[in-house]
Amino acid sequence: MEEKEELMPDKPKVSISKLLEAVPPASALKVKEKRMREKRIRLRYDASLQPEQARINQQLAKELGVKDMIEVVVAGRHRFVFHAIIDEDVEYNNVHVNPDLMEEHGVADRSIATVRAYQGTEKAGVRLNV
Repeated sequence: MEEKEELMPDKPKVSISKLLEAVPPASALKVKEKRMREKRIRLRYDASLQPEQARINQQLAKELGVKDMIEVVVAGRHRFVFHAIIDEDVEYNNVHVNPDLMEEHGVADRSIATVRAYQGTEKAGVRLNV
C-alpha cells in the first residue's frame, strides 16, 4: 500500500467555489437565436410585377423567415399580402411592388412600411382590413 501512495503525487487542494467559477451558467448554455420578426423598409414601384407579387432581398427574406408570402403594412392603415419573389438584386431595405395597386390605395412610391413573413390564409394582392 505504501508503494501506491508514493506513486501518486500530492493533489493540490482547490476549493469547490474556484471550480464552479469555470462552469458557465445555464443561461449561457442555452443561447437562443434571435430572429427578426419584422422590419421597416421602403416600398418601391416596379411596373414589371403583377399586383399579387412583391420582390424582396434574399438576405432580408432569410432574416424574416419568408418562405412564399409577405405582409406589408403602410402607416398602420393599409395592409397587403403578396407572393414573395426573392431576388438578390433588390436593395436590402426595399421591397418592390406593383404601382397600380399601390396608387389605387393611395400609397406613394418610396413610402415607409413594415414587412413581415405572412402567417394567415388570405389570398395575395389584396388589401386586408386593418
